[in-house]
Amino acid sequence: MSFAKEFECTLCHKTFEYSKDLMTCPHCGEKGILDITYDYELMKGTVTRSYFKSNKDYSMWRYAPLMSIEGIPKNPLKVGWTPLYPSNRLNRLIGLQKLFIKDEGMNPTQSLKDRASAVAIQKAIEANASVIACSSTGNAASSLAGNAARLGLKTYIFVPKRAPKGKLAQIMTFGSNVVKVDGDYKAAFQLSKIAINHFGWYNRNAAINPHLVEGKKTVAFEIAEQLNFEVTDWVVVSVGDGCTIASVYKGFYDLFQLNLITKIPKLLGVQAEGCAPFYQAWMTHSPIKESEESTIADSIAVGIPRNPVKALNAVNQTNGAWITASDQEILEAMAILGKTEGIFGEPAGVTGLAGLMKALESGLIHGDESVTLIVTGNGLKDTDSALKAMNEPILVKPDLKSFIEAMFNKEEEDNNE
Repeated sequence: MSFAKEFECTLCHKTFEYSKDLMTCPHCGEKGILDITYDYELMKGTVTRSYFKSNKDYSMWRYAPLMSIEGIPKNPLKVGWTPLYPSNRLNRLIGLQKLFIKDEGMNPTQSLKDRASAVAIQKAIEANASVIACSSTGNAASSLAGNAARLGLKTYIFVPKRAPKGKLAQIMTFGSNVVKVDGDYKAAFQLSKIAINHFGWYNRNAAINPHLVEGKKTVAFEIAEQLNFEVTDWVVVSVGDGCTIASVYKGFYDLFQLNLITKIPKLLGVQAEGCAPFYQAWMTHSPIKESEESTIADSIAVGIPRNPVKALNAVNQTNGAWITASDQEILEAMAILGKTEGIFGEPAGVTGLAGLMKALESGLIHGDESVTLIVTGNGLKDTDSALKAMNEPILVKPDLKSFIEAMFNKEEEDNNE
């Protein structure tokens, strides 16, 4: 049973019956992104702390009553219930008393996007669709391809020319029909939209399909539950099109309405300097403007965010903030996270950490505040960038003397850094 009540447009705020099969607002068109609202009073009779204690399904589907789905897929990939680690060393290094790290790279296709794709596939099944399509810089594509392959749906995926090889390898291994567009993400999105409308495929594009937020928001449910519903002061999220940070807010909002948490954490949205339309809009108090897509963090290189209203609201409603990180700072964050916590994040996945360190240095976040950092994707998706973040391994001749000399020289170099 779904407790979904109605659709509400984020622009004109008109509401529509949930029984209608809508993607965007009939009055505002494509820019009229819809939000799904719930009957929280009715939901309170089902979704309680005792419900979670008795639920043995440790995947995202344990939160089915809080989502807009009519059922649960049969034998899907195990998405969700990723680890939330208390920091062992990183917190002390960057000056935080309490830091938790949510490792979304542990999902089946190694990113948070599995949560959205799993819901998209379930909704496609409910709609009796056999083909599902999207545009993506990589992670949404690989998550859709992998989860669809498991449940037998055909996929068409449109990627920009710059999509990393690791992600392309995933997508193609899962048997998807990959369309590599000679252009940027904007070009890939436009072609996907035309093809989806022409062929009548189910649309997985995150800022069009309102149900995808309902999958991504389960990361917030997990964070809260894994913290025994005592949420941290801040949650840090890397941001591209804005769907993830909007979803994190929606998840905490749902729990707050159900009286399961006593506060909604402040949200820190972190963008790459080379593609920061949200940050620029926030700093200048002006509407979102198109930005160039010049960053190694390909998964968040979205020059025209498709979900601006929800993302900006998420930060504003929590008294949060926006910040940017350079590519060099992102690479340094990859190395620091790996060395201190043993977690391998891709550039977009650790952009949040790069922003958190800058926020601590500037005093935006204080050392006595508690923080949850969401690492959105695994570093194996972009090994070229990972290698840029590391020093070259030492090369020695196959004898002990050469090894000892090399190690001595390396220790001296490390001490002088």
